[in-house]
Amino acid sequence: MATYAFEAMSQSGEDVKDEVEAISTEDALAKIRQMGYFPTRIKEKGGKKGAAAAGTKKKRSGGGIGRVSNKQMVQFTRQLSTLQDAGLPILRSLNILEEQARPGKLKSTLRIVVEDIEGGATLSEAMAKHPKVFTRLYTNMIAAGETGGVLDVILNRLADFLEKAQKLKRKVIGAMIYPLVVITFACAIVGGIMYWVIPKFRDIFEDFDVELPALTEALISVSYWFANGRPPGVVLVPLIPIVFFMTLKLVRSAKGGRYVTDWLVMHIPIIGPLLEKSAIARFTRTLGTLISAGVPILEALNITKETAGNEVFARAMETVHDAIREGDSFANPLRATKTCDAIVVNMVDVGEETGELDKMLIKVADNYDEEVETAVASLISLLEPVMVVVLGGIVGFIVVALFLPLVKLIESVAG
Repeated sequence: MATYAFEAMSQSGEDVKDEVEAISTEDALAKIRQMGYFPTRIKEKGGKKGAAAAGTKKKRSGGGIGRVSNKQMVQFTRQLSTLQDAGLPILRSLNILEEQARPGKLKSTLRIVVEDIEGGATLSEAMAKHPKVFTRLYTNMIAAGETGGVLDVILNRLADFLEKAQKLKRKVIGAMIYPLVVITFACAIVGGIMYWVIPKFRDIFEDFDVELPALTEALISVSYWFANGRPPGVVLVPLIPIVFFMTLKLVRSAKGGRYVTDWLVMHIPIIGPLLEKSAIARFTRTLGTLISAGVPILEALNITKETAGNEVFARAMETVHDAIREGDSFANPLRATKTCDAIVVNMVDVGEETGELDKMLIKVADNYDEEVETAVASLISLLEPVMVVVLGGIVGFIVVALFLPLVKLIESVAG
């Protein structure tokens, strides 16, 4: 027998670290569950057998090239739910889905998952070996479905969750794409005017020896820097967004940097409230879905914290987790973090009192999804006239700056 070190969570929500002797990883997991623990991590201690197992896992875990898209995951989950609801064995269901999947990361991963299940692993254990395909949220919900014997129901809920999360993300990104595309084309056009058109007008003004207005002098100076500066603006301007995003990525690589940037973004006028509502919808739907699947509240909070996508809300979930662990309710520490509106806290409070916290969280998520949709539509409606005014102002400035000297030139010729 080998010795396995494990980390788990007790039924009271306490973290447990211990060791167990077992023939295999599957046997160790079964013994841990018999102790009344919810295993979160397990590792074989030392020995040649452990090294060989690790080497095998490393060799088999990287099948396929690329990544699995959200659309693929939604489709796979929905189809697996349908097959399970029809009463097919899990292995046959996975084989059917693996055969019809297109060559790529998902297909090769499913092949390995099937092999692991044939070797005695559960579906959740086999999926947990591929965190880049099946997230911790996904595998924990599968584990809850297996434990409760309602895998088809959990898969259906998981598919609904993934679809709604993808829909919300698509709407937020869609709201950003339109203005970015317009701004990019506008910058390219203005850059072309600065580089090719304005220098020709400068040569004309020099030939006629016309006294230039301050507005025209400023425009010509900017054009000269753009084409002939050291470094020229035509090289420097495109580098600005690249340097900005690289710096942002470097700052966000640190936990403190992620918190500061997320906090600042949430306080940007117009955009900030939209992203804040999106984050609230995401964390409430994730937490509600996990609790409804039977995942313990503390484990559900840990998973929600990891998948929040916003460090401000991740820290809020950590605060709530620690408070609940000490015996407090959900609503009180959530209210103390000041990350959510009063309506969210009150609905959580009512959910705790009535024993329907999962349903209340899902209702909050649905409500905020609708608010995000309305906010996105309003944002697009607002951005269109704003961009027209800004671009019109830029073009108007260039036209006026170029034609003022021409007016003086015509007046001098007429005189």
